Amino acid sequence: MPEQQVDARLRRSRAAVAVSFVLQGVTFALLVTCIPEIQRRYGLSDGLLPVFLAAVPILAGVGSVASESVAGRVGAKVVLRVVQPAVCVSLALVGLGGELWELAIALGLFGLLVGALDASMNMLGVGLQRRYGRSIMIGFHAAFSLGGILGAALAGLGSHYELDLPLLFGGAAALLIPLALAAGTRFPGPAELGDAVREAATAAAARIPWRPLLPLCAAMAFAYIADASVSNYSVKYLTDVLGSPEDLAKLSYLGYMVAMLLGRALGDRAVERWGAVPVVRGGAALAALGFALAAAAPGEWAGVAAFTVLGFGICAIIPQVFAAGGRLLPDASDAAVARLNLFNYVGFLIGSPLVGALAEAGSFRLALLAPMVLILAILPLARHFGGAPVAR
Repeated sequence: MPEQQVDARLRRSRAAVAVSFVLQGVTFALLVTCIPEIQRRYGLSDGLLPVFLAAVPILAGVGSVASESVAGRVGAKVVLRVVQPAVCVSLALVGLGGELWELAIALGLFGLLVGALDASMNMLGVGLQRRYGRSIMIGFHAAFSLGGILGAALAGLGSHYELDLPLLFGGAAALLIPLALAAGTRFPGPAELGDAVREAATAAAARIPWRPLLPLCAAMAFAYIADASVSNYSVKYLTDVLGSPEDLAKLSYLGYMVAMLLGRALGDRAVERWGAVPVVRGGAALAALGFALAAAAPGEWAGVAAFTVLGFGICAIIPQVFAAGGRLLPDASDAAVARLNLFNYVGFLIGSPLVGALAEAGSFRLALLAPMVLILAILPLARHFGGAPVAR
């Protein structure tokens, strides 16, 4: 096939994967920014909330591990084509029920599907980055941040106009499913990635060493503890502690995602210029500052500003974990991504109950200091982001 045709297919595939990241950002932001409305609809108490939130990452971890095996047989693009529209359906189901058991089923389904979605998206992203021969992963995660902005904005409009959850979530799903199906026709396969797909599928089913990945696994968990703290509790923090109205409180997550987008839009260039290690270290320090500012915030606008600073800090860390894993195990990058993605859910599993329990026992301000300490632990781990490939 002529090189120009291959390049055109690569560009289309890259755009399709970016759209997938955008759609995932929209669905996730809609869910997490509407937690107060979900609590009211289902009569979910603050004590039970961390239990329901913890169930999502547990099942997402199961979905991520399962997707590794399935992707090894049928390819990551097939998995992504199926699960992304299904995630939109599960979001609509969250808004339709009225009993706690219905919420449990809907959130459980959402978790399983999101795990498979996250893993397969990042498998394709790492594969495309390997084909391009330069850093593009932060750009994909910038697309997720753009989706988060859109989702948070939709949730804010829903609060302002007092839309019921069935209308908000169902309407969003009706818009997103056709886009997911259209993007799925352009996902990269053997024609775009060549032998890399076949080699990655074989490698995904093989055993890979855990030891070189462990520092990256820890960094992923710490970063997602921080991210879970913002995703699940930033809106509640502004409403319950800083006395903000709900529509204004949603600006905390919106500001966080805007900062993520801006930081990730420049992140690949920063990595190309200075390297992954300084970028990760600087991001961890800035994220810790954001948590400190949030814990000390005197009012709602100071809280929004603090979570925005946090977004600038976190923005490059997570995509660089995936990129570093792909560099460490280039002949088994799909398997490495699936392993690392599992610690995404470990972070969410720890982050939600940790912040919720500390807030229940003491205060939300004290609770925000716990993820701050953990994000500082990424500083000594940053040296592993520049590692050379290791032997299988």
